[in-house]
Amino acid sequence: MHRLIRAASIVPAALIMAAASAETPDAQTIVDRAFEAAGGESWASAKTLVLEGRAVFYGPEGAGPRSTADSYRMWRVFDPGRQAAHGAEGKVRIDAKSGDRLLFQAGYDGVETWNEKGPVPKGQADAFWASNFGFGIIRHARKPGFKLERLPDDSVGAHPVYMLRLTDPTGTATLFGIDKANYAIRRMGFMSPRGWHERVYDDFEKIETPRWLQARHVTLYYNGVKANEVFWQKTQVNVPIDLVLFAAPKRP
Repeated sequence: MHRLIRAASIVPAALIMAAASAETPDAQTIVDRAFEAAGGESWASAKTLVLEGRAVFYGPEGAGPRSTADSYRMWRVFDPGRQAAHGAEGKVRIDAKSGDRLLFQAGYDGVETWNEKGPVPKGQADAFWASNFGFGIIRHARKPGFKLERLPDDSVGAHPVYMLRLTDPTGTATLFGIDKANYAIRRMGFMSPRGWHERVYDDFEKIETPRWLQARHVTLYYNGVKANEVFWQKTQVNVPIDLVLFAAPKRP
């Protein structure tokens, strides 16, 4: 009697699993749900972003940190017409400090890239941004000229994810891992001048006004090796930013 009950109970479970598999969403549906989870139109059309936190940087050799920034800040002005996934766009500034000591600065005023030493030659600047920019392109994924494809499912830690390939109008591809449970973006990867670059996102904070989902823990890898971790502690969306902030600081 017990065997009959156990055998019978297996059939519905198998049918349920098969039904779930048959209902697997396509790439467009996954992106639509990821958009909504990230904050919907307020996320996709955000104008500015300011993040503050701390960061740990690792060198190409050894296991220990190379440096630690107890103050790590980023200011962004987004380009609403962005087309290229991994080039400089809009305006950006990043400051990394350890106490009163400046570890590094990097900025782009919409035309010129600069760092703590001064202006950066275009070829060097393009390689720098192509090794760092990338996440924001998914905010444009539903626009004409972008291509979406499903890839084999995967997992990020204990989180099963849908894998997508997003190709921008220039033909550049970026991979995204979308959490199957809540549709948060947990992973991103692309080929960069420094090799294969991947980011893993965790510890999400939901902001209600405007709607925005922010990963407070971001881990960056190059060629499979951890390069740095960022721990964002404060997020501000659509706040006014003085554009003077993006100009290269005057040097003595």
